Amino acid sequence: MIALEQLLQICPRAGRERLELFVEPLSAAMTEFEIATHVRQAAFLAHITHESGEFRYMREGVSGAAYDRRADLGNTEPEAIRIAGERGSTPGPWWRGNGPMQLTGYKNHRLCGEALGLDLLYHPELLEQPLEGCRSAGWFWRVGAGLNLGRRAKAYGVREGSNLNELADAGDFLGTALAINGWLSGLEERLNLLLAWKVALA
Repeated sequence: MIALEQLLQICPRAGRERLELFVEPLSAAMTEFEIATHVRQAAFLAHITHESGEFRYMREGVSGAAYDRRADLGNTEPEAIRIAGERGSTPGPWWRGNGPMQLTGYKNHRLCGEALGLDLLYHPELLEQPLEGCRSAGWFWRVGAGLNLGRRAKAYGVREGSNLNELADAGDFLGTALAINGWLSGLEERLNLLLAWKVALA
């Protein structure tokens, strides 16, 4: 569904050797999570290209300490504090962004792990691998984002339980951006990547 040449065209900073690792996992994840049309693929790929810095970063670069008090991410739950503490950490750093979609927080890792059959509470680093990372991104796109919408996404009109494929079908890229990142971080780059992927996939 996606070719190495397309990835190289959009993500030149990652390099051929790095991008070769993602061709099959990306294609498999898009099939598994019904990201099956060019419209859906362009929107999905625009977001994960931005979030991962052109597939170079599968682990968020910040410490994650700022997420410790994020109740919306589940990081204040006793179980989250206990598990992270067993690993000599706190919830924010332990479950900071992972995978090409930068899955963040105890709640997202728990739900994603349950869906994919992965122990992401104790082993969030599994999402740094291309196969599982791409699957987590596909899961978040079709299921996960709609389970944990932020205030701005709800105010905009994104429905609880939304499948972002449906928003992409409707041409609502802003809605997908708000569902993924409620602060619209990097919106200009996301929009530029959307256009670039539309051309590459045509």
